Amino acid sequence: MAKENMSFLVCCANGAGSSLMMKMTLQKVLKKLNITPGKLHHCALSEGKSAAAQFDVVLCAQNFLNMFKDAEKRGTVVIGLRNIMSMQEMEEKLKEHGIA
Repeated sequence: MAKENMSFLVCCANGAGSSLMMKMTLQKVLKKLNITPGKLHHCALSEGKSAAAQFDVVLCAQNFLNMFKDAEKRGTVVIGLRNIMSMQEMEEKLKEHGIA
């Protein structure tokens, strides 16, 4: 998977606080891994579910993974996190999925 110009989507229940914090954490992790995102967007699950297939990678809390099955079938990498604020977990999951 090409590491530059990948598009990332982070989702939380309401698309306000948690997803914004997740986005900021992801920005730090991507910078550490020398990955420059083409697009980085945060939103509520309702928007994310319909927009997910337009992104290369979707990150969300583990309990929301099943909402992104259609995007996964279309080739989007969907990553579920136990702790959505953990830089370490985010970095590990990106590496596990071949993104870093």
